[in-house]
Amino acid sequence: MKFVEAPIAGAYVIELEPFVDERGLFVRTFCQKEFTKIGFDRQIVQINHSVTRQKGAIRGLHYQLPPVCETKIIRCVQGKVFDVMVDLRVGSSTFMQWHGVELSKDNMRMVYIPEGFAHGFQTLTDNAELIYHHSAFYSPEYEHGLRFDDPSLAINWPLPVGAISPKDQGYPLIDNNFKGIEI
Repeated sequence: MKFVEAPIAGAYVIELEPFVDERGLFVRTFCQKEFTKIGFDRQIVQINHSVTRQKGAIRGLHYQLPPVCETKIIRCVQGKVFDVMVDLRVGSSTFMQWHGVELSKDNMRMVYIPEGFAHGFQTLTDNAELIYHHSAFYSPEYEHGLRFDDPSLAINWPLPVGAISPKDQGYPLIDNNFKGIEI
């Protein structure tokens, strides 16, 4: 695994290094020893798999508040997505900045998104599938989100917006009362 610092402090794009032979390939997607080198020393407590059927659909932007903020490690295992992270950490040098990266079955990239970030994605193909590793359990009472189309974020989604859940459409726009997340 090769960890490439993202333009947002503390986040990484992970380039996997497959071993390929006549049988196919083998690739390591997680090694606690290697992740410790970038400061991740927590346990993975939950692994989720999402399937999004329609090209252009958006999921997110989701985050959890303390005490259950979560680090996410995300990989696309089928299709292709534009994956977006937003830094919500109070005092961060990249507070309220976003970064997007294409994840696909073919490029085998992953993203490491630290605690205090919002996360979402847009599918660039039909039938896109993601695997998420989480450092905290899902806790609906601490779940929040940002609007995918919030003008203060100005995320440049690559496709016209397709399907999106009523919940994700209903998140409020960021206003002057939003102070971020204390980690």
